[in-house]
Amino acid sequence: MTAGVTYVLTGPVRKFAIAAGAMTAIRERDVHKEPTPRLGGIAMFGGLCAGLLVAEHLTKIGQIFSDTSDVRALLSGAAVVWVIGVMDDKWDLDALVKLGGQMVAAGVMVLQGFKILWLPIPGVGTVLLTSFQGTLLTVVLVVATVNAVNFVDGLNGLAAGMVCIAALAFFVYAYRLWYGYNLEAAAPAALFSAVLVGMCLGYLPHNMTPARIFMGDSGALLLGLVLSAPSISLAGQVDPDNIAAQAGSGASATLKLLPFYIPLVLPLAMVAIPLADMVMAVVRRTLAGRSPFSADKKHLHHRLLELGHSETRAVLVMYFWSAVLCFGTVALSVRSGKREVLLVLVAAVAVGVGILLLPRWSPRVPRWMERFVPPRYRASRHHGRHARDGAVADYRRPSGATAVTSLSDGETSSELPQPESEPHPHG
Repeated sequence: MTAGVTYVLTGPVRKFAIAAGAMTAIRERDVHKEPTPRLGGIAMFGGLCAGLLVAEHLTKIGQIFSDTSDVRALLSGAAVVWVIGVMDDKWDLDALVKLGGQMVAAGVMVLQGFKILWLPIPGVGTVLLTSFQGTLLTVVLVVATVNAVNFVDGLNGLAAGMVCIAALAFFVYAYRLWYGYNLEAAAPAALFSAVLVGMCLGYLPHNMTPARIFMGDSGALLLGLVLSAPSISLAGQVDPDNIAAQAGSGASATLKLLPFYIPLVLPLAMVAIPLADMVMAVVRRTLAGRSPFSADKKHLHHRLLELGHSETRAVLVMYFWSAVLCFGTVALSVRSGKREVLLVLVAAVAVGVGILLLPRWSPRVPRWMERFVPPRYRASRHHGRHARDGAVADYRRPSGATAVTSLSDGETSSELPQPESEPHPHG
């Protein structure tokens, strides 16, 4: 339901954004010929509300709405951060104003009891947090996740796809706790993850290259906040001792600690790539004597483009690494054969490194087999190869040439701008 509503709403929202003038500006250094509308987050918020409304009337899931205040807290916080994002898409708010809005959204959720209650500490055990400690940790988690998603929103389909992968991994984990171990308190986390997957899947067809609409901050901030919700719900409702019990009585102390920390470790794995990108960007800009919120062209996805990857291939590489981190973390927590899981992860990393280091490699048909390839496919192969090589050459061309640029909301057009152009980040 969430995916369907988001998909259907995105078209009308695009027309509304055009009419409202919420467009990416045409700058001299850009080569895209038409402004691209933003406000894709409006459709996502509609999908979120629709999904939760339908879930409320389902027999099994409906109990979540009466037993806890998690859903109301999530909707309240999402509404606050979504309004801030919509205003930014239209009027380009100051970065500190957006940061304040994110903290207010987190505070609104905390006031309704939606916060982290305990924290497992090695050698000490489960520590019940004070009200101040729980509030502080919850706000930090929300703000960090929101800005990590915001920072990675630099290529068409990148942010929505990575969030979708992360939410799907968390759904697998929360659903296993819910049904596999009969932990009813894990149900809200499973619901939030499923709804988030639907939001992303409904929006992605409109945002893949060439994008018809950008999510803008209204979408990026919303996705980040909803992504933090499953972790807060698990850490606030599910006793860590019950989570650790899934390791089994015969498991070693080390293995028991792994699922013990999953509610806090998994969100970090989800946003490891965008979070690393965000930290490196802040350090890089600060050391250069610039504002941490200033723009540059050295994000991870830009590095991939410099290596020779096309825009679509760079997005797929980021998808791959995100999936390895997220599902690898979940697999380590639910499988008894940890050694086998580690071997699979090592193999996946090796494949990923190969993909990363061979960006321009593609299988070539031997010359003696060319006669068996239909002419129309043969022509398309050569055309695609030349187009890709031209794109890479454009990106590396010195001043006056064209390379990939990020648009004002962090996503890129399908065409390529000047290397020294600096994108305008979300954060």
